[in-house]
Amino acid sequence: MIAFGPVPSRRLGKSLGVNNIPDKVCSYACVYCQIGRTIKMQVERQEFYDPKEIVEDVERKVNEALEKGERIDYITFVPDGEPTLDINLGKEAEMLKDIGIRLAILTNSSLVWREDVREDLMSFDFISLKLDAVTQDMWRKVDRPHKSLSLDKILEGMLTLRDEFSGVVVTETMLININYGDELERIAEFLKDLKPDKAYIAIPTRPPAEKWVRPASEKVIHLAYQLFSGAIGPENVEYLIGYEGNAFAFTGNVEEDILSITAVHPMREDAVRELLRKANASWNVVERLIREGKLIELEYDGVKFYMRKLKSRL
Repeated sequence: MIAFGPVPSRRLGKSLGVNNIPDKVCSYACVYCQIGRTIKMQVERQEFYDPKEIVEDVERKVNEALEKGERIDYITFVPDGEPTLDINLGKEAEMLKDIGIRLAILTNSSLVWREDVREDLMSFDFISLKLDAVTQDMWRKVDRPHKSLSLDKILEGMLTLRDEFSGVVVTETMLININYGDELERIAEFLKDLKPDKAYIAIPTRPPAEKWVRPASEKVIHLAYQLFSGAIGPENVEYLIGYEGNAFAFTGNVEEDILSITAVHPMREDAVRELLRKANASWNVVERLIREGKLIELEYDGVKFYMRKLKSRL
């Protein structure tokens, strides 16, 4: 099946997925990949499906969803491999524009150095770029790229794409249980140049390709948040740590509000106290959430922050 969903997405609302690449044909073999190990590594673009077949399947799915009263905010290319390997990507996107729904794509960024790939991406409204590392050693350790790829060319391609593209550009950085050294500082410096509309910080939430992979610690995640926020502003940095659905929803229940907000953004102590004041609640709520293992307290630059505790390890 090529089209699937729609599924809820924090980034994209209700998203109808397009699986335009056969199982695990990819330019990377990321250690954390939720789909499993890469079956076929390649960097050359080719035709995998007839564009008409893709468009017809998407149209069918859209009609089925609309008949059931489902909302679709985006049609999203998010396949079981790297979507830009599809040589017909631009053609498919142009054909799908006639449906009248915004188009999004989630790419590992590996081919954005190619002019033809960037041209194809111009047909989209929303582009998510993978940004797990900006140094060779870390890139090879985490993303395990095809041997012919050049990280310098990829990073340069990302900056060029940002200049050429008028739609929304976001990044996604997956954090796992490795020693990052000064990598997070280096990523933050690159983000300062890239200026994405949003930088997402993610952790593995499903079984990874390699069994040793676990989510990074809360301290590492929080450090990344602070560094990225310093580079592009806290309003442009968010977590993607597995708590979809109720982020920032006002529930009238202060406990739920604290947990939903801190799943996306860490809250400063003064912000938590202000929320409690509005809800006529005491600090006991926070102390209880910490005791119950739902909330953790962290310190950065002399300021206390509160963050939702990660779900149990994989």
